[in-house]
Amino acid sequence: MSFDLYALIQTIAIAALPVLFAITLHEAAHGYAARHFGDPTAWQQGRISLNPARHIDPIGTILIPAAILLFSGGAFLFGYAKPVPVNFGRLRNPKRDMLWVALAGPAANLFMALGWGLLLKLAWELPSNVFTLPLTRMSEIGIAVNCVLMALNLLPLPPLDGGRIAVSLLPHRLAWQFSRIEPWGFPILLLLLFTGILSDVMTPLVGFAARLVYSLYGFSY
Repeated sequence: MSFDLYALIQTIAIAALPVLFAITLHEAAHGYAARHFGDPTAWQQGRISLNPARHIDPIGTILIPAAILLFSGGAFLFGYAKPVPVNFGRLRNPKRDMLWVALAGPAANLFMALGWGLLLKLAWELPSNVFTLPLTRMSEIGIAVNCVLMALNLLPLPPLDGGRIAVSLLPHRLAWQFSRIEPWGFPILLLLLFTGILSDVMTPLVGFAARLVYSLYGFSY
C-alpha cells in the first residue's frame, strides 16, 4: 500500500473534530429525545450531554475511524459511540414515541451537515488566510461524515435507527415480527458490507444528501 504518511496524519488531525461530534452528538440527540418523551434513563446515567467525552467508545470512536482512514488512504470514515441507553417501555407512548427517539440521531447528523456547510461557505467567502484550507477540508469532511452516518442509520434494519422507525410505523403484529431481526442486524450489515451491497445502497443516498447540502450553499457536488 502506498500512501503519504504526513498527509494521512494531517487528514486525521483535521477529521478528528467533525468525526467526534458527528458520532457523539448523534447519540446525545437520542438521549434528549428519550427524556422529552418520558424516559429519563440516559439523563439518570449522565449520558445526556454535549460533552463528547461522555460518549466516546475507545474502539468505535477512536480506533476504528483511525484504522479506516489508514487503510482507505483517507478516502473513507466510519465509527460509532457508546449507545445512549433508552428504555422504550418508559416512553409515554412507546410505539409512537420510538419513531421520534430513533429519528433524533439522523436529524442531528443532518443539522451538523448543514452547519459544516455554513462553515464551508464562510471559508470560501472570507479573505484567504492560513486557516482557509484546513477549515475548507474540515467542513468537507464534516459534511461527508454526517451524510454517511445519517444515511446508514436510516436503513430499515434493526437495531439501526431506521429499523426502530420501521417498527414504530408497522402494525403491531408486523412490528413484533420485524423487531425479531434485531439480534442479527449487525451480522446482516457486515454481510452487506463485505458483499458490496451496502456500498451500492449507500452511494446514491449519501450522494443525494451531500448534493442537497452543497446546493443549499451554492456549491456544486
